[in-house]
Amino acid sequence: APAGWCWPALTRAASPGPGTTRSLVGLGVPAELIDAPAADAPQFDSEALWQTLQSNDWHGARVLLVRGPQGRDWLAARLAEQGAAVDTLVAYERRAPTLDADARALLAEALADPRRDLWLFSSSEAIDHLQMLMRECGRVDDATWRESHALATHPRIARRAREAGFGAVLESRPTEDAVVACIQSIRP
Repeated sequence: APAGWCWPALTRAASPGPGTTRSLVGLGVPAELIDAPAADAPQFDSEALWQTLQSNDWHGARVLLVRGPQGRDWLAARLAEQGAAVDTLVAYERRAPTLDADARALLAEALADPRRDLWLFSSSEAIDHLQMLMRECGRVDDATWRESHALATHPRIARRAREAGFGAVLESRPTEDAVVACIQSIRP
């Protein structure tokens, strides 16, 4: 946060999960002004955040929804249905990485032995980016995915992995402990 800046005392912030909450606090938003799902919520997403927010009186409230360009409109629709005036601000985007020679070699190695690695996905876009990178490496067959295993941190991401053709898709809560436990459950 810029020097001398402080969060407006009557303005609440909302966070879909612990990572966003940590970022907001780090930027100077007082923790007591942040509405977020409980740390033990099954998921950290718009639906879980709405469970926290839905009992508020939204009639006439002004809401700024900060998101990426492919963000879902689900939360904005719920807020608008309850009378809020919702504006959106596209503040970030998820892009496919640009691979250097070493990263290309690592991807080619993973694609050559698809049973060896476990792919961890925390966004559906990452699956699309991986498929694009696979085509750039000269691999266009979907058979590779039938032999591959994926771990997804949300049911929507798991569904996208299945649609992409991953042979085995595991689901985990989006916390470090849950992801580690899931990985440990499949490794001998």
